[in-house]
Amino acid sequence: MATGDIVERSAEASELGHGEAMMATGRLSIARRVEPDRPRLPFSPSQLARLDEALTLSSRSTGLEFAIYLGDLGEDTRRQAEELHASLGARAAEGVLIAVSPGQRTFEIVTGEEAFRRIPDRSCQLAAMSMVASFKEGELIEGLIGALRMLADTAGTSYAASRAAHH
Repeated sequence: MATGDIVERSAEASELGHGEAMMATGRLSIARRVEPDRPRLPFSPSQLARLDEALTLSSRSTGLEFAIYLGDLGEDTRRQAEELHASLGARAAEGVLIAVSPGQRTFEIVTGEEAFRRIPDRSCQLAAMSMVASFKEGELIEGLIGALRMLADTAGTSYAASRAAHH
């Protein structure tokens, strides 16, 4: 285009959207923001709320520290679950971790020393069988919530938890 020439915009050029430009050659150039795909979460917000409520109630009623890990557990699933349990820090002795690796189709239940006194291996095995039954039906959230309830019921209420409930 030479200096002083009058350029008229065509009707279609004035209707361009945000990030669109008509090039002098007539080619339409479009810039779009590309958002990376976010990883799909395994639970809906309402399922997460139910799981959070079950964790909170289990921990409050028993005085134990219940936790759930959902993810890959590596080659030595038990060792990895025990390391995750140890990451509960000062609460590890009262800790109960349910570590589930859906991709590996495996899970581990780890109890700390104090938790083990109140939730013996037999009760963990029953909770595990319940989770397997739910998981086979594709009910991951139901399996986790059911296991939390079973383990909390076995542990019963602690003296500290029952005192806190009355104050």
